[in-house]
Amino acid sequence: MAPTMMAVIGIGGKHENKKTAAPESELKRRNEALEKELRESKEREEQMRRDLQSTWERLRVAEEAEERLCSQLGELEAEAVYQARDYHSRIVSLMDQLSHAQTLLQKAGGSSSSSSISVTSSS
Repeated sequence: MAPTMMAVIGIGGKHENKKTAAPESELKRRNEALEKELRESKEREEQMRRDLQSTWERLRVAEEAEERLCSQLGELEAEAVYQARDYHSRIVSLMDQLSHAQTLLQKAGGSSSSSSISVTSSS
């Protein structure tokens, strides 16, 4: 019984080859289309990888620039504090000189209030 089955399978296979010739060419076309899609997908993936690398590099450069700017801002803030202290010291010194000059004027002019200058210290 086994030999008969083999013969039937063999004969059926020959008839199926004629019937499947069209589907085989369809499968071949489908396979080629899938391979093309795969190549295109790999190309897109590689392009995305390059874009990601480029974006990563720009991010690194931007972070370094941010660090430099923060450092410069800190230096400028420190300089501004020093200048404000110097300015305040100069104002205090000038107020002291003005107060001293006013005292000298009051002593020299006696009790004459027409030449008196009033200065109040707010420090």
